[in-house]
Amino acid sequence: MKFPKIPALLLAGSLLLTTGCEKDLLDKTNPNAPSTAQFWKTQDDAVKGVYACYSGLQQFACYYRSWHFMVHRSDESYSQSPFVELANFTRFVTPDNNFFISSFAWNDYYRTIFRTNQVVTHVPEISMDGTLKKRLIAEAKFVRALSYFDLVYLFGNVPLIVEEPIVTTRVKQATPAETEAQIIADLQSAIPDLPLSYPDAEKGRATKGSAQALLAKVYMQQRKWAEASALFTSIIDSKQYSLVNNYLDNFTDANENNQESVFEVQFTGAVLEVGQGQDNASSSESHDRPNFFGPPGPTFADVQPRRWLLDEYKDSTVNFAPNSTKKHLIDPRRDISIIHAGNPDKFYGKTFAQWNWNPNQQYWRKYLNDRTRTNENFTSGINHRVIRYADVLLMQAEALTELNQMSAAVPLINQVRQRPSVNLAPLTGTYTQNALRLLIRSERAKELAGEGTRWFDILRWGLMDNQAGIDELKTRDSDFANFRLGISKLLPIPQRDIDIDPGIKQNPGY
Repeated sequence: MKFPKIPALLLAGSLLLTTGCEKDLLDKTNPNAPSTAQFWKTQDDAVKGVYACYSGLQQFACYYRSWHFMVHRSDESYSQSPFVELANFTRFVTPDNNFFISSFAWNDYYRTIFRTNQVVTHVPEISMDGTLKKRLIAEAKFVRALSYFDLVYLFGNVPLIVEEPIVTTRVKQATPAETEAQIIADLQSAIPDLPLSYPDAEKGRATKGSAQALLAKVYMQQRKWAEASALFTSIIDSKQYSLVNNYLDNFTDANENNQESVFEVQFTGAVLEVGQGQDNASSSESHDRPNFFGPPGPTFADVQPRRWLLDEYKDSTVNFAPNSTKKHLIDPRRDISIIHAGNPDKFYGKTFAQWNWNPNQQYWRKYLNDRTRTNENFTSGINHRVIRYADVLLMQAEALTELNQMSAAVPLINQVRQRPSVNLAPLTGTYTQNALRLLIRSERAKELAGEGTRWFDILRWGLMDNQAGIDELKTRDSDFANFRLGISKLLPIPQRDIDIDPGIKQNPGY
């Protein structure tokens, strides 16, 4: 479903409040704006408040734009953008006033968290259906947990706010362990009150499986393999999810919220009266990732896939089509994921050669509207799949491998390799732990290419923790030559916020 925006200033939120000589600004009152004393009275208010939480995920810093740049600093992407600040951002040349951090990331994530805190604070006091009340609070806690998941693994030492702040509030800057503990607590609290599924009209909301998968992802980052595996087992055993036959259905707007979707952020390409990504009720609810991640001409081509990833797709499929003896020459996921000279498809109405693109270059294809448009226009309506069932299966395989249960891991990998539209030969034989560990890393690179999971993968695998890991990353991505151990793994906290609240300390090295 597409969640309506709520035109209420009380839901806007902010991390830090104006102080000093601007204190009088706090005395200004908009007589037309609802207040918390007027809102949070009815069941309808509670439902609208949760809509506003989901709407926060559509903002610039979140899944509308900046999140994609932040996570694509991994070894699968690079930038040749003439937008120097963007190109430097992917090269680990990141000042604390960087546009993508100071302009959006901090504000938009904490605006979303502010909204979830309002739900958690006020909805318990509303007289309404008890089951619905618990579910709405659980949904808000899921959104809060997802927001902190991104913040803690991108910024590390972040202010931890779990109550509705007031003018005099000064918040604690938590350690990563403290923030992880809050994420875990939120999700453990939410899981019992979330349903397994929703009616079609309500699809897009967080489910029990969404919360279990996000909690398992936290445990994976903590390398708590047994705890993560138990949750993945519950998701798999629920029978609520399965792989779609057609891999492409995960990246277009034609088959959103399908059986493979564990959680996705909802977008629509409808153009409203104000520009997209704005935090008001009349703004479009689209996103503009395709404008920056596609090929030159139809898009800005600001972020591109590395060549090693294209070369990683070495497998050939068993059959070209049912009842055919022909074989694909290559893993079909390659040409769905990446535009390159060997991809025979048309992109925005023309072949690679007809566009006269450089044959030595490649471009991201996932989440593009290249099959239905002649160019991108900042109004993509393709939902972003935050967690897919294929990711769940591969994470379970990884967890089982780390638990030295390789024979149980292999069938899960084969499920992903053998969906009908991919149909790769099944893995057979026995594997050592390290051999299967490396194979899973390759499978994740191919299955999840360009989806934003790679940053969290290389973080979990410890490749940014020592020089040996950085040396390995440099073999795939020369930008890691700029990576500073103990510094570059975390983004800098915006200096603007430190200036406002000296209690907030900068991350090391910035």
